[in-house]
Amino acid sequence: MAQLPWLLQSWQELHKIPVNPFLSLLFIFSFLYVLKRILRSAKSNLPPSPPKLPIIGNLHQLGTLPHRSFRSLSKKYGPVMLLHLGHAPSLVVSSADMAREVMKTHDITFSNRPRTTAANILLYGCTDIGFASYGEYWRQARKICVLELLSLRRVQSFQYVREEEVILLTSRIRESCLKQTSVNLSEMFFTTSNNIVSRCTLGQKFEGGDGKSRFAQLARRVMVLLTAFCVRDFFPSLGWIDVLTGLIPSLKALVREIDPFLDQVIEEHKIMRGDDHDQPNKKAFVDILLQLQEEGKLDYEFTQDNLKAILLDMFVGASETSSTIMEWLMAELIKNPNIMKRAQEEARRVVGNKLKIDENDIDQMVYLKCIIKETLRLHPALPFLIPRETSARVKFGSYDIPSETRVYVNVWAIQRDPKIWERPEEFLPERFIDNPIDFKGQDFEFLPFGGGRRGCPGLAFGLASVEYVIANMLCWFDWRLPTASVKGQDLDMGEVYGLTVGRKIPLHLVPTLHSP
Repeated sequence: MAQLPWLLQSWQELHKIPVNPFLSLLFIFSFLYVLKRILRSAKSNLPPSPPKLPIIGNLHQLGTLPHRSFRSLSKKYGPVMLLHLGHAPSLVVSSADMAREVMKTHDITFSNRPRTTAANILLYGCTDIGFASYGEYWRQARKICVLELLSLRRVQSFQYVREEEVILLTSRIRESCLKQTSVNLSEMFFTTSNNIVSRCTLGQKFEGGDGKSRFAQLARRVMVLLTAFCVRDFFPSLGWIDVLTGLIPSLKALVREIDPFLDQVIEEHKIMRGDDHDQPNKKAFVDILLQLQEEGKLDYEFTQDNLKAILLDMFVGASETSSTIMEWLMAELIKNPNIMKRAQEEARRVVGNKLKIDENDIDQMVYLKCIIKETLRLHPALPFLIPRETSARVKFGSYDIPSETRVYVNVWAIQRDPKIWERPEEFLPERFIDNPIDFKGQDFEFLPFGGGRRGCPGLAFGLASVEYVIANMLCWFDWRLPTASVKGQDLDMGEVYGLTVGRKIPLHLVPTLHSP
């Protein structure tokens, strides 16, 4: 009771201080907002999470191969796990059932993309297909690509490009057969994939005197920088560090090279537009986009920067994924000579005495298709796809997932899940014989191209190149490692992480021309 007079005096003194009504309201609303966030957090049922360090959270637990790190953590914390990567809350999904929740049950909520610094700079404000935010622009851009650029009819129309580039590839390999020297199949597959995509996308290869494509070299730099560690993406207030490390200057310098190059290509195709009416089935993607724009058939007003973003997106995505798949496939066949022999026998039986493989031949190579599926299962080019982001708060299974949470579906882990796949670490193409499981995004235990709205629209385009190139490799040549004493099972299968997960060591093999 002795303190009562002091309290009354303090209250009276407090009321003598003039108070700004606006500041009072601001204080009240701020207090209520903070209280609401605290109460919501208390009620939220978040997924399990590994212990985190101050500031960096769980970043130190990723390692050099994040898909493997994610799987190791998920074995301890479960198939739905929340990581704190700097300031970015990240949901990691490692089971087929929960992947179905992401790509089917809650597909719209999980269809957004986090806007990374590199993608924003290199892809014209993320106005491509892969990194664009979910919304009307993305829907219209994807619709154009699916219907006009990547339809089955359009993919078939580019068969002549695949045939011509594979002829050049097999000719180079035949020269090595005569010399009895090894070839760098990794580099050859990359060059061939780039040439096919460049001709289909931009109408030509842009080869220099050394036989290398200038645009392919630019695209490879795009692939490297898209996955470079960017401080701003995890610590927004520390973005200035990316300037000091040289990342931002490197991104802007690359844009200064790519932008005028694409402008020149588009301008040249605008000038030549009147000369291609006699070959409507041989138009490059850039010609098709310009025609749609000229005829007013686009439902959305696409600027030149939008067109450049879409062209660059398709080039980077299609060339790298295709060559990576082919590289892993041939490596697995070298490690498994009995499977290689069976595939070669099938290809040679189907082709017979013909001098060239055609599309109908590919349709009959059932075992080859199983080999491709098994390669995609063990070595998906994008092991956890491009990250998604929640556009709203969502109930996910029994958990509450906040808005703007990044989402990684670990396809690599799902496709090696022993609960789904028998002997999951072994290369067994026979598992797909008479097996209805496909990679078109409806079977959530097998998602090398993703699923739902953000599934890869270029599936048919990339697959056509892989099937045709590999069929020729198996039909016309026999293969061995450079050193006869080294066995296939000793082949280094180490991985290197980038936009795709490729082989750490390039694949060098010695070809021998097949003699019937």
